[in-house]
Amino acid sequence: MPHRRIAPVFAILFALITSPAQAIDTGAKQAILIEFATGDILYNMAADDVMYPASMTKMMTVYMLFDRLKNGSLSLEDTFRVSERAWRKGGSKMFVRVNDRVKVEDLIRGIIVQSGNDATIVVAEGLAGSEAAFAEQMTEKARELGMSQTTFRNASGWPDPEHVTSAHDLAKLALATIRNFPEYYHYYSELSFKYNKIKQSNRNPLLYKNIAADGLKTGHTEASGYGLTASAIRNGRRLVLVANGYTSVKARASGGERLIDWGFREFENYALFKAGEKVVDAQVWLGQTRTVDGIITDPLVLTLPRKSRNKMKVAVSYDEPIPAPITAGARIGSVIITAPGVETVTLPLIAAQDVKQLGPVGKIGEALRHLVWGGGN
Repeated sequence: MPHRRIAPVFAILFALITSPAQAIDTGAKQAILIEFATGDILYNMAADDVMYPASMTKMMTVYMLFDRLKNGSLSLEDTFRVSERAWRKGGSKMFVRVNDRVKVEDLIRGIIVQSGNDATIVVAEGLAGSEAAFAEQMTEKARELGMSQTTFRNASGWPDPEHVTSAHDLAKLALATIRNFPEYYHYYSELSFKYNKIKQSNRNPLLYKNIAADGLKTGHTEASGYGLTASAIRNGRRLVLVANGYTSVKARASGGERLIDWGFREFENYALFKAGEKVVDAQVWLGQTRTVDGIITDPLVLTLPRKSRNKMKVAVSYDEPIPAPITAGARIGSVIITAPGVETVTLPLIAAQDVKQLGPVGKIGEALRHLVWGGGN
């Protein structure tokens, strides 16, 4: 009779922290820290609460530009005309001039490095005819990226009670930017840009610290407080941070640095299985072979705290023996990853080979063998 087999594969690894908001004091009102490679959330404090994005909005304006550059409908040498409305826009500025035609590449730098509100309107009007129409396109793109709590009303982050997002949504945007546009992402790490003889420095404070940061964008309004979307990469690992609601520029810089350092220090990526790697030899009933390789089809990498890695268990679960015939690629069981206080991870255990069923004579022989020797091989 088949029986359910739950066999430990190994018991090493680690456990997710159950209350990340208590792990470190950030000084922010909303924050999220994500491991880029795995998508694991290392820190979450009110990350799904609705908030104002301020100039972090500009990441979506730039995303829209990158998207068109990648699909070939726009080039870095194309130009957009500066309207009077764009020229008059207040706040941080690139200092474009009315009726000038500005290259797309300059506008990208003017938005990212100089945080130019005027540059965002030039882009919005150039791509959609009006800023309102462009904001609708931005919101539509946000939905495509899974940013369910985001609504854009302008291209710059200018205060508007209906212009809202969440830290989690902005993290999704940052992740998509890095993943989808590696050929353009380098603009986010530029430290300064000079336009119309006016040189301005990048407002991202983490770019000037020795923490391997390479993006992305700051923001500030009275309603939102001081915010930061950042990314840093060390030894092949990339972390993405969104933190908002800081009370000062200094608090934003120190709080962001502290969270990035904490994420790299406390967590590590652990490769458990390679794609197609054998996890177990599963016993087969009435098959032309007595076992079949049980594999996982995709590589398994988890990001979890270093200090808890000895508390995790990995096991396989399947009905043993597995009756033949078996088709390669069929699910034959599960790989189960557990640890105290951690949500269980269950992955399909897949048959690596076809196993044909024995013929009539073979079945009789196998039945006799089973009667004499029992279920063992």
